[in-house]
Amino acid sequence: MNFYILTLFPEMVMNGLNTSIIGRAVEAGFLHIEAINIRDYSTNKHHKVDDYPYGGGAGMLMQAQPVYDAWKSVVERIGKKPRCIYVTPQGSTFSQGAAKEFAREEDIILLCGHYEGIDERVLEEIVTDYMSIGDYVLTGGELPAMVMVDAISRMVPGVLTNDESGSMESFEGNLLEYPQYSRPEEWNGKKVPQVLMSGHHKKIEEWRRQQSIKRTLERRPDLLEKAELTEKEKKDLQYIAGCGKISICETRK
Repeated sequence: MNFYILTLFPEMVMNGLNTSIIGRAVEAGFLHIEAINIRDYSTNKHHKVDDYPYGGGAGMLMQAQPVYDAWKSVVERIGKKPRCIYVTPQGSTFSQGAAKEFAREEDIILLCGHYEGIDERVLEEIVTDYMSIGDYVLTGGELPAMVMVDAISRMVPGVLTNDESGSMESFEGNLLEYPQYSRPEEWNGKKVPQVLMSGHHKKIEEWRRQQSIKRTLERRPDLLEKAELTEKEKKDLQYIAGCGKISICETRK
């Protein structure tokens, strides 16, 4: 899969994405990540890409032409117009489902804004998706773009060494991931749940499923409306939610 990130700070993007799992996937050829410096497409001798907005107001606005020319350089090189994601607080909230959807693409362009934003005319011309990583404002679009590349990349076949890793993580089926434990068996007076050392795979999976539902109810109850639950789990969940003491109610059969 190929990512093309249009940015004013290419070093920031590449330094952050050339490490760990993503970096190894790039070296192995599963991913191609390229940062395109929008300043390289400025016709100003000082490589200026911003100007005052019409109508007044605080701050500066990124101009349309450098952004368009940077986008066009990618389109001409790959021979098609791929999906172009503009990372902005005004966009739809990025989610695991969105990551899976974008992972089906062969090429994706991510556009990073700065200053007070980007001239609306070029957004209308090139952007296919408006995405946000949360209801807050950052200095620029680089950090959100890196977050999206990381999440999307994990859904690309071959990026994760364990075939199940990408399908058993938090938010899969709109449930949070179950708690996990490693050695030693007892640490700081806390023991690993006995079921995890039983070797009984069916019971372990049942326990993990129960813990995922419990944790989602405790920490992200909003996700449960869209969670993929069996009829029994829905009834048990209603019982647990109405009890007030999850540790007791969750043992109901």
